[in-house]
Amino acid sequence: MKVIERILADAGIYPIAGVDEAGRGACAGPLVVAAVILKDAFSQELAPVRDSKELSEKARELVFDLILEHALAVSIIEISPQEIDERGVHAANLDGMRRAVQGLSVDASYVLTDGYAIPGLGIPTLGVWKGDQVVHAISAASIIAKVTRDRIMRELDTTYPGYGFDRHKGYITAAHTTALETLGVLPIHRKSYSNINALINIID
Repeated sequence: MKVIERILADAGIYPIAGVDEAGRGACAGPLVVAAVILKDAFSQELAPVRDSKELSEKARELVFDLILEHALAVSIIEISPQEIDERGVHAANLDGMRRAVQGLSVDASYVLTDGYAIPGLGIPTLGVWKGDQVVHAISAASIIAKVTRDRIMRELDTTYPGYGFDRHKGYITAAHTTALETLGVLPIHRKSYSNINALINIID
């Protein structure tokens, strides 16, 4: 799992930051980006760390605390639905990744990201295909981002009851669509997304 990190470590490159996001495909709530530098990516204590999608919600919460315990630095950036609508999700995501790396309390010597590299960082960066599955630091970042975002969506469920944000976390489901049609579009919905925009036009 840790081949890329091992190659970099053997070359004397350290510290290495992993970066990932959660909520890119959701039509409600923020996009959350996390950057993580692990003290030792090869520690046996970090064996439970894996792609956040492979873990249950309960397991993610436990591993979240484990990562914080074994991290050298963690940075979390929240990008609002309004910023996503203004800039587009891809541009907002890239900027969030830059901000997350720059927000680390320790300067990274190399940055590994899930899928594509981050332009404009000023330090070496590599996009890794399925990085959240094959790079421990990226897996850790995926868990930090996912757990943080899920907590935000559970809070939003109490602010906006009836939409089911505690269950679908802002992704589109049949129940979410029904709630939108019945209760309307909220400020936390991404109005640039086609399904939300279509509902706005119907309601208007």
